[in-house]
Amino acid sequence: MTDHLRQKLRNQEFVLTVEMEPPAGADPNPALEAIAKLKDDFTAVNVADSPMASLRMSPIALAHLAQEDKGVEIIFHLTCRDRNLLGLQAELLGAAALGVRNILALTGDPPTNGDHPEATGVFDVDSVGLIRLAKMLNNGKAISGKELAAPTDFFIGTVANPTAEDLNKEVERLAQKVEAGANFVQTQPIFAPDQFERFHAAVGHLQIPILYGILPLKSYRSAKYLAEKVPGINIPTSVLERIEEGGAEVGLILAQELLDYLKPRAAGAHIFPMGNPDLALAVLAQ
Repeated sequence: MTDHLRQKLRNQEFVLTVEMEPPAGADPNPALEAIAKLKDDFTAVNVADSPMASLRMSPIALAHLAQEDKGVEIIFHLTCRDRNLLGLQAELLGAAALGVRNILALTGDPPTNGDHPEATGVFDVDSVGLIRLAKMLNNGKAISGKELAAPTDFFIGTVANPTAEDLNKEVERLAQKVEAGANFVQTQPIFAPDQFERFHAAVGHLQIPILYGILPLKSYRSAKYLAEKVPGINIPTSVLERIEEGGAEVGLILAQELLDYLKPRAAGAHIFPMGNPDLALAVLAQ
């Protein structure tokens, strides 16, 4: 599998990625068909790891199938929630053997948030520790210090929230991730240029490519729910007012405007189409 994501970011080309969820069952085909729709327009497709702590197919399995059967480059999510240190390393070695080399390292939502609240959250490490672990595997060593028979070659991603209330804390946390070995960043959604400018000015010294999140808002009701109930989502009042007036049509226009704004200013954009590949493609249709 050609590493288009790695190459484009190193060449400072504007990169587009998009996030999709694995199926909630054993049939991968509907998800693979949805991912295949995105092949020609996005550099890579993210595959989530049981998002919101709700049961989904293994992202590594779906990533391998998408790359092998559909020719789509994948960024697979890996959380610290479900696996101890031994399991995390075993998963990563397996992913490397399957040719799945782009990883997004996440701490993960606690099981109490999802559909198996009785499950045990592991969290031997957090996302910083997972990044450090993946980098060690790239260097040919297990976290125990034992030499591997063959090293991995992961391109390691991490996340950040540009709209965090405590900006200094968020930047400090991102700096720790960069020091641990992160190669690129994908952010929580932003909804206005000033949110980009605020974060961009604060993290320029870190010199890591950042793909800013764009979430097309589909209705005032859903936008208000996201703003009030979902941690890390900060939608300006002016945006909520425009959505209240124009609904999904305005939401799409706002996403398109934000993408246009980012193109000359950022390393890339990461689209959150809420599982709808056609919505992701609509954002690109200018």
